[in-house]
Amino acid sequence: MIISIRRNASREEVEQVRSRIEEFGLKVHSIEGEERVVIGAVGVGSAVTACLEALEAMPQVEKAVRISVPYKFVSKEFRATKTEVKIGKVTVGGSEFVMMAGPCSVEGEKQILESAELVAKAGAQLLRGGAFKPRTSPYDFQGMAEEGLKLLAKAREVTGLGIVTEVMSDADVPLVAEYADVLQIGARNMQNFALLKTLGKCGRPILLKRGMSATVKELLMSAEYIVAHGNPDVMLCERGIRTFETVTRNTCDIGAVAALQEMTHLPIILDPSHATGKRSLVPPVSKAGVAVGADGLIVEMHPNPEKAWSDGAQSLSPAEFTKLMADLQPYIALWKKERAAAAVTA
Repeated sequence: MIISIRRNASREEVEQVRSRIEEFGLKVHSIEGEERVVIGAVGVGSAVTACLEALEAMPQVEKAVRISVPYKFVSKEFRATKTEVKIGKVTVGGSEFVMMAGPCSVEGEKQILESAELVAKAGAQLLRGGAFKPRTSPYDFQGMAEEGLKLLAKAREVTGLGIVTEVMSDADVPLVAEYADVLQIGARNMQNFALLKTLGKCGRPILLKRGMSATVKELLMSAEYIVAHGNPDVMLCERGIRTFETVTRNTCDIGAVAALQEMTHLPIILDPSHATGKRSLVPPVSKAGVAVGADGLIVEMHPNPEKAWSDGAQSLSPAEFTKLMADLQPYIALWKKERAAAAVTA
């Protein structure tokens, strides 16, 4: 449920409400504004009803209402304003459209440094690159592990770009968090609940990709695991789902981006590379992502896609990525105009 505290209530009065909620065994989460405090409380069964009735009797409580959806903390019922995830000097979910770009995997120092310099020059704000790679075949390249993380950190030092890289195991979270600015959770791990719980305590922003067979609700429930365990800095990523269609690698659920903007306050990122699997389709789907209201894109770019160790067919060349960045500017300008108008009316 959501408990709205009366304007200008004292700190002592707010703590009284929190203590009363905890007496009923509910989990407490606060959002503090300049003049008002809103408290979220999560629990099950009759305890919620009893707590609701008790809170309504407290003079400092303005209103207490149930949250109707199962994903409590990530729903717009809990927080109407957009969550802004800060990654160094970059803010995702605010007035800035964010581009994340780079190769599928870190292959060596020359390759990742060249990639970083190219995407930075083209105007991207964050560098993506996999040090740990979940591959369908056990014989495919699995990533450079910690050595790859060290190379990503060196690329950040050279270019100033924040690093987005995947973590596959809860045991690896401390290691990856030591090097990365954003921890990416791949489609195969969206419902790895032990990993999600650990991410709640990692102290780093999370990019959570939708599972290839997951519903939008299941994606939100996975995000709820992370937020409920203490980490509010979660970004959702639509990367395409598996359907009967074979002309693309996956089916890009572009409508899910718009739907998620109505359902959650978390930032939404679109991955047109994995959604299509074809570099020729990445630019038009990228434009669609901006137009439909995504907060950013994550795109694969490789200095030499024909020689990439993984996902070369969907990786843009440097020239193609530079052109994409230029072609997106009119779409981003309109995006910014609409985002500013929405902020005024909010």
